[in-house]
Amino acid sequence: MSGGNLILVNARRPCPFTVPKDLEPVKGVLLRREAARALERLIACVDGENEIIAVSGWRSEKEQAEIYRSSLKENGPDFTEKYVALPGHSEHQTGLAVDVGLNLPDIDFICPAFPESGVCGLFRRRAADFGFVLRYPPGKETVTGIAHEPWHFRYVGQPHSKIITERGLTLEEYLEGGGGNE
Repeated sequence: MSGGNLILVNARRPCPFTVPKDLEPVKGVLLRREAARALERLIACVDGENEIIAVSGWRSEKEQAEIYRSSLKENGPDFTEKYVALPGHSEHQTGLAVDVGLNLPDIDFICPAFPESGVCGLFRRRAADFGFVLRYPPGKETVTGIAHEPWHFRYVGQPHSKIITERGLTLEEYLEGGGGNE
């Protein structure tokens, strides 16, 4: 497992720390400084300031536990296991993950609307240029342990974001293949 922006957090690998040291506010959420600045640049590049919002950024383990419990109660275990990481095993705890959504009157906190077209599609196409990857792509559920989440982006920095995106990899596949050592 690599460190820095390539830290791997999933159901098998817990987050090794509780609070990142360099969190800063961006679009109403907290992210690590480098990720926050990259997100601002990406949203500005696609002219999405009024259309794309950050729904969720850094979360404490306690907040993740509350989200998990609430989802179990409201949505049941099948849904929760597909879309909500276990407390202590959420990428959001790293401060490098962000859920983005289309700015709508009603926003689903767990599964925000983030279509493939329009400004969201442009955001998706330009994400790697700013160090972000779509963390849970379709067809990779057995690798990531999480269902496809078109709204969940992870900051890994460059050149990693370009390589991961161009090769159609997940962060797990990239790190296991030695890509994090490039």
